Amino acid sequence: MKYLIKSMSVIIMSLIGIQAFAQKPSVEMADVMRSNGKIYVVVAICLTILIGLFLYVWNIDRKISKIERKS
Repeated sequence: MKYLIKSMSVIIMSLIGIQAFAQKPSVEMADVMRSNGKIYVVVAICLTILIGLFLYVWNIDRKISKIERKS
């Protein structure tokens, strides 16, 4: 079951990546934010949120594994 979930996750992420490359490279809003230097703030916030989510899921997984080993 875990193998199926991991496989589906990889497939979905691959499809999202393919779609991202299919978009036009020149986006006006991104160009303006890049020229003002604000794009780095947006990227930093997104990375902070993603790292926080990964740490949260990892912590929950450790706690669940510990509970499973006890019972």
